[in-house]
Amino acid sequence: MKKYIIVAVVAMLAACSQQKVEAPKQAALDSETSKVSYAIGLDIANSLKSLGTDIDRIAFTEALNARLDGTKTRLNAEEATKVKQDFFQKRAVKQAEERKAAGAENKAKGEKFLAENAKKDGVTTTASGLQYEVLKMGDGAKPVATDTVTVNYRGTRLDGTEFDSSYKRNKPISFPLNGVIKGWTEGVQLMPVGSKFKFYIPSNLAYGEHGAGALIAPNSTLIFEVELLAIGDKKSAEKPAK
Repeated sequence: MKKYIIVAVVAMLAACSQQKVEAPKQAALDSETSKVSYAIGLDIANSLKSLGTDIDRIAFTEALNARLDGTKTRLNAEEATKVKQDFFQKRAVKQAEERKAAGAENKAKGEKFLAENAKKDGVTTTASGLQYEVLKMGDGAKPVATDTVTVNYRGTRLDGTEFDSSYKRNKPISFPLNGVIKGWTEGVQLMPVGSKFKFYIPSNLAYGEHGAGALIAPNSTLIFEVELLAIGDKKSAEKPAK
């Protein structure tokens, strides 16, 4: 089984490194052992790719062979741990710097967009900086912050990329109005039931410098189309744009 693991892992590392090594003989994958070995190789390769760095496949294979064969390794456990700690510390610093730079760029783009957008007919800017556009004005009651509301919505980034949509799920959602981002809490209170508004939400009223996972980058200005369907429906406590 050892040779199959080595063959599979080395083969899958091609996308992780610029270093050229001789291509190994292809495994037959004609037994449970070879298939399991290949599957393990895929897992290892995926983990290595997620590191975001080149892998020296010769050094990797040497260490793998030594460990599987039970021979002496050129780094002991303490040394190997120190090398990995140093690597991940440096990577964390680099990622933080990149995230900070991206956040600054996103903030500048958002401010520029909102400044231009505020000049458009039909766009209203509130004291907080929230902007909204009435797509359809309803004639129902308006909610207050402590209400639970039911809405349909679509969320996009400034480049038009959609990151969330209850319409696509074909399922409106209900949530406490004071339990979502500030832009929603303020904006939905402006809507009579039956209305559909478009909100342009600056980053400080959205997810701020932290963003929201992989979907929403730091300091992102967001655009939402929101349709207020009802007030007081407590069937769901799901939050939008998560």
